[in-house]
Amino acid sequence: MRFMMIVKHAEKQGPPPKALMDAIEKLAVEETKAGTMVGSGGLGPTAQGARVRLSGGKVTVTDGPFTETNEVVGGYAQFELKSREDAIESAVRFMELHKKHWPGWEGETEVRQMFGPEDFAVAGCSAIWRRAAAPYTAQDRRRGAAARWRVPAQPRSTDN
Repeated sequence: MRFMMIVKHAEKQGPPPKALMDAIEKLAVEETKAGTMVGSGGLGPTAQGARVRLSGGKVTVTDGPFTETNEVVGGYAQFELKSREDAIESAVRFMELHKKHWPGWEGETEVRQMFGPEDFAVAGCSAIWRRAAAPYTAQDRRRGAAARWRVPAQPRSTDN
């Protein structure tokens, strides 16, 4: 099963301590060697970003910083794990590093299962999505992961 870990925190906490970054790097190397970490990265401050919004039929662009934002996504990691429980355990290990190396830091890691375009049947788009996703699904098949993270293509509707 594929999971995205999304790290959220207040933006104005300053840069992380070197000891934390070293510990995160060590954990990332271990997870990558084990074949469980697929990718990761940190995000720059909102002052360097922009928001593109569709509302009322209009697309608007707003440059950062976003003063109304209380917390921001500071980083992410993608994992290939056997279960939701394994994903939560991984997130707990990551947050324990923050507790140990950055006393007083507050934030959260949101754990979400990931799905690819092939997991959703959309009329007229399946062939295009399959071609676009082919390099990724081929990589998953090489790792033997594709069968583990598939979900039913038709989500159930609660509307009657």
